[in-house]
Amino acid sequence: MMTNTHENITLPTFEITLVEHNTTRQVDLANFVKSSGQGLILYFYPKDNTAGCSVQAVDFTVLKDEFTNKGYQIIGVSRDGIKSHHNFISKKALNIALASDTDEMLCQHFDVIKEKMMYGKTHLGVIRSTFVFDKNGQMTASYRNIKAKEHAKTLLNTL
Repeated sequence: MMTNTHENITLPTFEITLVEHNTTRQVDLANFVKSSGQGLILYFYPKDNTAGCSVQAVDFTVLKDEFTNKGYQIIGVSRDGIKSHHNFISKKALNIALASDTDEMLCQHFDVIKEKMMYGKTHLGVIRSTFVFDKNGQMTASYRNIKAKEHAKTLLNTL
């Protein structure tokens, strides 16, 4: 179940690395959104090519045209590198952009790295989260600690 929290996080102006199909480019999200004339769905996920992350990325890909029709573009963010993102995009036939956040600047900006429990041990990891911005770069919704399955469809229905 998604919970909408009322936060006021701004889009960063530092450059991030976007990976799409065979291209890689540097963008700053604030200018990227303002120049596109579209809103932005920015979702954070733990790791490329894992079960839940694959389900979520494929769901966003399948629904991409519907998000576009509502005026939104989609960017998935993880701490994986460029090569891993290219592999993930190719292996899962993804049609969305992925941001490589190996230096964790974007994760820190959105405060999505938290203590997690796995196999009885705690570690720091990315908490699955989604942030929605309008075409002016203003946050309209945020969802933290969400489940991968059905997240894209539920989000689409709330927009």
